[in-house]
Amino acid sequence: MIDEVTILDKTFLVYITADQIQNRVNEIAKKLNISHNGKNPLFLVILNGSFIFASDLLKKISIDCEISFIKLASYFGTSSTGKITTMIGLSESLKGKDIIIIEDIIDTGRTMKNLLEILHDHNPHAITIVTLLFKKEALIENIKPDYVGFEVQDKFLVGYGLDYNSFGRNMENIYVLKED
Repeated sequence: MIDEVTILDKTFLVYITADQIQNRVNEIAKKLNISHNGKNPLFLVILNGSFIFASDLLKKISIDCEISFIKLASYFGTSSTGKITTMIGLSESLKGKDIIIIEDIIDTGRTMKNLLEILHDHNPHAITIVTLLFKKEALIENIKPDYVGFEVQDKFLVGYGLDYNSFGRNMENIYVLKED
């Protein structure tokens, strides 16, 4: 395992290993299979960051379900811009459906709050939030995920779908920005 990586102009250290991630993915999938059995949920994957997490998670889902994608953005570099941009929208009807949002990371909660407002306008039956990472100490909005892979410190992370200026998503571990 590589303990330290350099991406562009920054150095990162291993924070969560691939094995730890896969163990949590399996645990979350088991819980979702039980809690949503017979409900035929629509998994709504938030691109780009959650694509690896979603892929691993959905391979473990054994219940009947639909899968769709939406792209939202609020980051540039290592900080949130505070602006939410919807780049790819929904095409399915959400009325009366059980929606399971798959997100890579919730920090301030602004992106999720914005998405929930949009989704509620479509009258779903229920919305469940699944996030791989939760920065509880950075939370500004009143957002409470239903399933959390890891509660993490308010540090900049990269790997396993998370990026630094579009680089580093493909690494199997999650890395934290090295402090100088």
